[in-house]
Amino acid sequence: MASFDSWLYLLIAIPFGVLGTISMKLSHGLQKWKPSVCIIIFYSISFVAMTFALKTIDLSLAYAIWSGVGTILVSMIGIMVFEEAITNMKVFSLLLIVLGVIGMHLTNVFH
Repeated sequence: MASFDSWLYLLIAIPFGVLGTISMKLSHGLQKWKPSVCIIIFYSISFVAMTFALKTIDLSLAYAIWSGVGTILVSMIGIMVFEEAITNMKVFSLLLIVLGVIGMHLTNVFH
């Protein structure tokens, strides 16, 4: 069974992964040094926290949550901050990601 600490580490890993992804966008192809350095820092924190989360959380579940929640957050930031288009297909696809993450969690709960 997953420990509280592992879930806390996963909750730390998610926003730092999102910050790393946003830093990629802001680096303009590694042309700007501050966001480029932030990529390394934020992803390092995310991966270390994820490593600790994986001590007691199943790999498939932890990765589904990390990538799924991260994708949703990055999509929302892309729409709100970077003025990316929001389409019905994008919303539907994000909904499928949410359903997939819920399905992964329920698989572990009822296993």
